[in-house]
Amino acid sequence: MKWLAAAEFQYNNKRHAATERTPFKLNFERHLWKRNLVVQMEFLSLEEFFIGLQKNWKQTTKSMEEAQKNMKRHFDKKRRNPQELKVRDNVWLENKIV
Repeated sequence: MKWLAAAEFQYNNKRHAATERTPFKLNFERHLWKRNLVVQMEFLSLEEFFIGLQKNWKQTTKSMEEAQKNMKRHFDKKRRNPQELKVRDNVWLENKIV
């Protein structure tokens, strides 16, 4: 429990492979840095902040959908229909308890 906060910060500070963004950037529209404790930054208006969040979420959703398509494509390369069955084909089924 002693290191839970540090582990959470580290996780939120790493870029996700699919989105290429950190959870900090996605949730707060800025990146929290570890090095400087005193950071000067300009704060966006509430409207600009929400517009940026919406833009980030749209880009993230698009990235995640693309990653999902890529994973499916790679998975489907190894799967095939050995009997070449099609929808509406008639097949025999056996009902056995093994």
